[in-house]
Amino acid sequence: MPEQPCPFCEIVAGRAPAEIVEEWPEAIALVPLNPVVRGHVLVIPRTHVRDFVDDPIVSAATMRCAAELVAGLGSYNLITSKGRPATQSVFHLHLHLVPRAVDDGLALPWYSGRGKRVHS
Repeated sequence: MPEQPCPFCEIVAGRAPAEIVEEWPEAIALVPLNPVVRGHVLVIPRTHVRDFVDDPIVSAATMRCAAELVAGLGSYNLITSKGRPATQSVFHLHLHLVPRAVDDGLALPWYSGRGKRVHS
């Protein structure tokens, strides 16, 4: 069976639609198909890398773009995954930027709401 084209590479190449929020030479920010809250964006590198360990230089550049995008905007989660067991569903590095507010009710993937809360 032939491998499916990478959906993020298709967006970067202009062959698939996306709502672009910001662009840099090395990355783009876009609204995900199913944002979890208003303001949720993805930052993806223009270069195809599978996850954040595939190419640390590309990962760092993508992280810099994400930091620039939300600098001074309040509280955010930055979430990325490596591997299907860690909830990665698209195998092209992508950073979720999720705006947060006190008592917004949005649970992190590893917080079920049961037991003792861990703050970091």
